[in-house]
Amino acid sequence: MSESLQRRHYDRIIAAYESHYDDPCSARYRERFYHDPLLGGIDLRGRRVLEGMCGTGPTAGRLRAEGARVLGLDLSPEAMRRFAARWPGSAAVCASFTRPPFADASLDAVVVVGALHHLHPNLAAAVDEVHRVLVPGGFFGFIEPHDTAWLDRLRRIWYRHDRWFEANEESIDLEALKRANAHRFRMEPERYGGNVAYFTVLNSLILRVPLAWKRRYTPLALWLEARIGRFQGPATSSFVVSRWWKRAPDGAGGAPPDPARRG
Repeated sequence: MSESLQRRHYDRIIAAYESHYDDPCSARYRERFYHDPLLGGIDLRGRRVLEGMCGTGPTAGRLRAEGARVLGLDLSPEAMRRFAARWPGSAAVCASFTRPPFADASLDAVVVVGALHHLHPNLAAAVDEVHRVLVPGGFFGFIEPHDTAWLDRLRRIWYRHDRWFEANEESIDLEALKRANAHRFRMEPERYGGNVAYFTVLNSLILRVPLAWKRRYTPLALWLEARIGRFQGPATSSFVVSRWWKRAPDGAGGAPPDPARRG
């Protein structure tokens, strides 16, 4: 039921979603505050990388620029139609992220930006699949709203009343997710962010901000985001950036070099 909710939801709103989350202002936000901390220092040249629950592929451009062989996966047929038209040469796979149609150890990296919280209550099953399809040493990177933030209380109220959300959406419990997967992944320290520009630029659709207004205030909002972000931690942030690396199987002689790490 949760997957059918999401499929119908994003088929319905995909045009408005793309216009707000993929306009030049949001692209500037993502590149600086999402893509740089998530992908910086990682060599993806020639690597087979899945952008999971990708919509029309707002992260695919950065991945392709890094030299990755990109695949996009989303449950929405309309999103995948738009992804295929936008990114020729990158496979568009219309399927559930909890049942990705990939062989074991067939991907070098899986990247998910702002979508794992749509999987409630199936998040654990999805992470199981990420582990299955990654090669040993493979990279799993994700950016998500998390339930440690005090703003999550407001988010929960908003989720219940706003038509842009579905009932099965829930911020992730990062600490519980880490405890459940520490034996399978090596985890780097998290980074936290999200303040003024996160709400007014990236999430302009949720606030119903006209795009013409957004262009005017974006430079100031990005400036404020960078300066406030220096002081943010789990309680005061809106999202977490996590970088995990799949551990080698027990008895395999220790973890191999990370295939996607530079240096």
